[in-house]
Amino acid sequence: MKHITAGIIAHVDAGKTTLSEAMLYKTGAVRKLGRVDNGDAFLDSDALEKRRGITIFSHAAQLQFNDLALTLLDTPGHVDFASQTEQVLSVLDYAILVVAATDGVSGYTRTLWHLLDRYQVPAVIFVNKMDAPGTSKADVLANLQDELSTGCIDFSPATDGSLPDAAQEEIALQDDDSLNTYMEEGALPVATVQRMVAGRRVFPVFFGSALKLDGIDGLLAGLAQWTLPYHSQTSEFGARVFKISRDDKDERLTWVRVTSGVLRTKAVLAGSEKANQLRVYNGAKFSVAAEVPTGGVCAITGLTATKPGQGLGNLAKGIAPSLSPVLTYAVDLQGEDVHACLAALRVLEDEDPQLHVTWSEHLQELRVQVMGTMQLEVLQQLLAERFGLTVEFDAGSILYRETITGTVEGVGHFEPLRHYAEVHLLLQPGPAGSGLVFDADLPLDILGRNWQHQVLANLGAKEHLGVLIGAPLTDVHITLIGGRASIKHSVGGDFREATWRAVRQGLMELRQQGECQLQEPWYDFRLDVPTGQVGRAMTDIQKMSGTFDVTEAVSGVVQTTITGSAPVSEMQSYAQDVRAYTHGQGQLECVVSGYRPCHNADKVIAAADYNPVADLENTPDSVFCAHGAGYPVNWADVPQMAHVEYRKQ
Repeated sequence: MKHITAGIIAHVDAGKTTLSEAMLYKTGAVRKLGRVDNGDAFLDSDALEKRRGITIFSHAAQLQFNDLALTLLDTPGHVDFASQTEQVLSVLDYAILVVAATDGVSGYTRTLWHLLDRYQVPAVIFVNKMDAPGTSKADVLANLQDELSTGCIDFSPATDGSLPDAAQEEIALQDDDSLNTYMEEGALPVATVQRMVAGRRVFPVFFGSALKLDGIDGLLAGLAQWTLPYHSQTSEFGARVFKISRDDKDERLTWVRVTSGVLRTKAVLAGSEKANQLRVYNGAKFSVAAEVPTGGVCAITGLTATKPGQGLGNLAKGIAPSLSPVLTYAVDLQGEDVHACLAALRVLEDEDPQLHVTWSEHLQELRVQVMGTMQLEVLQQLLAERFGLTVEFDAGSILYRETITGTVEGVGHFEPLRHYAEVHLLLQPGPAGSGLVFDADLPLDILGRNWQHQVLANLGAKEHLGVLIGAPLTDVHITLIGGRASIKHSVGGDFREATWRAVRQGLMELRQQGECQLQEPWYDFRLDVPTGQVGRAMTDIQKMSGTFDVTEAVSGVVQTTITGSAPVSEMQSYAQDVRAYTHGQGQLECVVSGYRPCHNADKVIAAADYNPVADLENTPDSVFCAHGAGYPVNWADVPQMAHVEYRKQ
């Protein structure tokens, strides 16, 4: 029996959950075919999902087809819940990407494709809704190859069940070794095709209609034939956390994929906590297992501090998620108790760390971060239904980021009486999307290993803020290049203070030189409007500082497609305008494409009125000592007073 874990991913309304139901029904895992629109889908078991008719949370199911045992993970399709989908990708052997034949590759489909590449997950593609009038297998396949990869190849079997020669030839062209094999033998061995699929050189494409159960057997047979079973290189226990949830009795569940070894009940995990119970879920129901083998998926009770992405046992922490919220909202308590609201939001943040719940004592303000308005609506309903809290949210604002465009040496000195530390950091611009990267380039005879470790640990111990508006700092490479300790007076806390001050001091230097940059999130959008409204749409996009391309209207076609990019701050409420001026005939689809330089930085900076020197928790100034007492030194004067030679860039 071959066992793999596969996740179903798709743009909303592509038919992802319908496909899940069809696969479960065809394999006998369920007796009745559930429907999303009827609210009885096997995997959309949450009351909120039934009411909204969309998948909001990831769910697990177990099914078997011939000699394939498949753990199926269904994921949310709406872009606002993409962070939950990304968490699931970290534990998959294969992904089933669903594309609607009627829509082709959407902006969010491309986002999912990039995530599959980031996590190196092999993918099988199911083209759904082929029963719709006017759909063409050749057109859809061409779209997949143009938008995703030339390795997207039709794997529809011949009448005898074999892979047609045309498909084998296309597969062979994706790899030199395979081409040689094909030329010599006239056919490709199954093992060769399996290797190419697993290596993401080839992406098998299957066609059908999930609603009519058409093409499901072919997809299942393809998964059974063209995938490789999961194999671990070690017998030592390891597992990856990919989800935190709570059951109907408020029991906290840590969902994991066992990557190596065996997970047993009462195993000590995450410090001193024990795995009280191992649950293998199939939809809303579960069975309790004494142990879960390599490759298995289960939910663990008894753990209180685990987080998505965390590695257990011998497994290191996973890579940081690439998708993050771009909007922040203040909670309007509507008379509710602030402590009760904060406690409830902390529970929801435990399940979705991307919420980033914050409480400002100074402003008496509770804030959350979300991807969009759909997530905000769901959050509001969760607070009402799970915690009995009725709240509203303000109009929301953009989550800006800051980065640098120049290089500088930042210096931090901390020397109150009987304390001593000096740190020199090289701040350099990093690649877009790289976040903050820390390393050291300093001989140990200049600054000892322990002190260097203190510096690097403290660099990663807090969220560093920029000096333009106090937004989070990103895409900066910070290198320890100098420092000094005192044998008599230095302690670890001194290097924390000196390190943080060195970052801020360097940023202030760059700000003075005009080499700090404010960044904002941008959307990639697709706008479909009646052809007569194209002029209005183009004018709107230009006013929003966006860029666009217009698809040439075909004779007789009443709709025109406009694609492009625009700042989230300008376009976030544009969908309502589109519906109004097109009288409901227009449609706007937006996907966050990442951060770019802010289009109106001067205005945003002026409105923020942020004084980095007055931000005492993130001060750029240093403390020196004279005549037995410490005294503050302005950031601009620190390099000249530094005890270690300053190598100004």
